[in-house]
Amino acid sequence: MNKSVDNYFMEGCGRCPLGGTPECKVHTWTSELELLRKIVLTCGLTEESKWGVPCYTFQNKNILMVSALKEYCSIGFFKGSLLSDDKNLLVKPGPNSQAVRLFKFKSSNEIITIEDDIRAYIFESIEVEKAGLKIQFKKNPEPIPEEFDAKLEKDPILKTAFEALTPGRQRGYILYFSQPKQSKTRISRIEKCEPMILSGIGLHDHYKSMKK
Repeated sequence: MNKSVDNYFMEGCGRCPLGGTPECKVHTWTSELELLRKIVLTCGLTEESKWGVPCYTFQNKNILMVSALKEYCSIGFFKGSLLSDDKNLLVKPGPNSQAVRLFKFKSSNEIITIEDDIRAYIFESIEVEKAGLKIQFKKNPEPIPEEFDAKLEKDPILKTAFEALTPGRQRGYILYFSQPKQSKTRISRIEKCEPMILSGIGLHDHYKSMKK
């Protein structure tokens, strides 16, 4: 087990204002996250800390993440769209997600019920990586600013959180990021909004809460 990952289970990723507080979303799913960690570690993957969350690799290739969002905890497969998913257990983080697929859980019983299936999907994801399979990405239907697009590609946790937002909230951020003419201003807006996205908060939700 990785000591940096231990910190995630105790304090969270530390990337939103709730990190290190009792309100941090990892504390909502303590037993579920511990169970998922144990299952994943039986599959021969290397445990690392990337983007502030537990990331599991095979021969230095990212296979999956274990993480907590506001409404659920999850296993997120980096190349989940390439898995056969014969039992229809995986879901998209959002309607436009082309790569990541998730197991979503809201209780330990949900995990225990499909524990063998979880392992089978993990082993299949390892085989996908061994085969060198690649995802053929389609152009995103929503015109995302290139600075934000680059940020999402470098940060799968942020990408998963963004794709988990409602289409309306996604569009609100995209329009806000697109407005400035200068790249540095767009980047500044993206950086300021990152904690809100990771917390599942829409741009307009934030402004409404400030007015109260």
